[in-house]
Amino acid sequence: MKKYFLFIFLFFTSLSFSQEIIGTWDFDYILPDSVESGENLKPISDGDAMQINEDGSFHYEIANADLIAEGSWELNENLLSFHYILPNEMVRVYFITTSENILVLNENNKNYAFTKAEIIPEEIVTSGITINSISRGILGIFSLLLIAFLFSRNRKGIDWILVSKGLGIQIVFALLILKVSFVSSAFEFVGKIFTKIISFTQDGTMFLFRSFETGTIESPLMNFVVMILPTVIFFSALTSLFYYWRIIPKIVYGFACLMKSTMVLSGPESVAAAGNIFLGQTESPLLVKPYLDKMTMSEMMCLMSGGMATIAGGVLAAYIGFLGGDDPVQQIMFAKHLLAASVMSAPAAVVAAKILFPEKEVFETKLEVSKADIGSNALEAISKGTTDGLRLAVNVGAMLLVFIGLMSMANFILFKVGDWTTLNTLIENNTHYSELSFNMILGYIGAPIVWLMGVCREDMFLVGQLLGEKTVLNEFVAYVSLGEMKNAGVFVEQKSIIIATYILCGFANFASIGIQIGGIGALAPKRKGDLASLGFLALIGGTLASLFTAVIVGMLI
Repeated sequence: MKKYFLFIFLFFTSLSFSQEIIGTWDFDYILPDSVESGENLKPISDGDAMQINEDGSFHYEIANADLIAEGSWELNENLLSFHYILPNEMVRVYFITTSENILVLNENNKNYAFTKAEIIPEEIVTSGITINSISRGILGIFSLLLIAFLFSRNRKGIDWILVSKGLGIQIVFALLILKVSFVSSAFEFVGKIFTKIISFTQDGTMFLFRSFETGTIESPLMNFVVMILPTVIFFSALTSLFYYWRIIPKIVYGFACLMKSTMVLSGPESVAAAGNIFLGQTESPLLVKPYLDKMTMSEMMCLMSGGMATIAGGVLAAYIGFLGGDDPVQQIMFAKHLLAASVMSAPAAVVAAKILFPEKEVFETKLEVSKADIGSNALEAISKGTTDGLRLAVNVGAMLLVFIGLMSMANFILFKVGDWTTLNTLIENNTHYSELSFNMILGYIGAPIVWLMGVCREDMFLVGQLLGEKTVLNEFVAYVSLGEMKNAGVFVEQKSIIIATYILCGFANFASIGIQIGGIGALAPKRKGDLASLGFLALIGGTLASLFTAVIVGMLI
């Protein structure tokens, strides 16, 4: 029972007092305690507001007093300390009271009252549901089915009823998540939990990297390593803890039962497909470790495709940071879509796998989630998760360093070739690009595919480039590029950003073939040859699964 009480404690910690004061507060009035009504001591303008940030900083302005103040804050029970760096270096301590959207700071019998500023979510600008988007979506689905059919190892053995059920489940998931308000609100609520957890990560980051002088993280340190990679470590530890508490295995078992009963899958591949929603491509196979040596080739294909079609919880937090930045509204929106992508891509991976390698052998029907060795108690599980997360964060940082460097080198070589052959001038005068580059080549290869997914003509080269970066390099590089493009405002339609979010949400890249052969092969050494023979086919399956999810979403938003 202790673990459940600890879980409840952690949940209510997310609603802690310190989190309640974070946000933008509009000045209401400044009055002494003894004055019940009357004029403010200092006139308040409509634009006067105080910003209390998650990173431990604050900023406020009072226009009529010509006052600008900023610094860092610290909360100890009901005492809020402001460590000012402007207008002068000093420390002021306020007794704080709050109720609903009202905040009152009391200092020396003077009350500073605020009301919470209303945050209005940005409207998603799309081309809407039209006959054109529906017809293009249907064309996209049939195109993806045709590609899978052409690469199939046994075209006559394809179970089209299973394929229809899988696509049906995807469409139902999409309709529920995007069009049914209470389901959409539930995903937004889970998204809020993710963003809240990210804020907890920032507390640890603040402790490690803040300046002793200002109490905040100095701007030169506000970079990828400091602000993004710590979320990978924290989420890995948290996932390990939830797995130890058997929370994740129970959710996985529920999803596995749904997929097994509706799509008539084997027990092990149902568990693996459901596990991929929450775990990584080398962690999910641990759920079916006892069955790996006895899996049929079709089951192994389903396991590998599912691993490439979805993402792990640890990196999910990093992607939320890439796309949402410091804006909590944007973070919640992208968290919702990333969660939806991971859920929808699980049945999509089964569809792709069963077309590429249909089942023709007798399979295991028993449905069981195996226990993973993550420690004898909660603290050991957290420790193991932290170590695994650190290894993952270092690996992510190293991969980004190498792959972005290689991409830069390729762009330089191609630029020189274009310069020598005068192709750069021709490209600049006739295309969206200014020179011959790796990005341009990927954009033109991927553009027809993403147009079928519902991306508008003006944005298809940009999203095509992202699809190419994800497949040739990895999804981390692609999400970094998407975040930069989004912040630069280069997309014509917001819909293109949402579709790109779904397209990139998976581990389907060439490096993952080696990762799966090594990771799954370590659990089942006898199957390394089978894993190697299925590697490229699994890459196709994982890519098609993400595209199936994207094209359905493209039809509905």
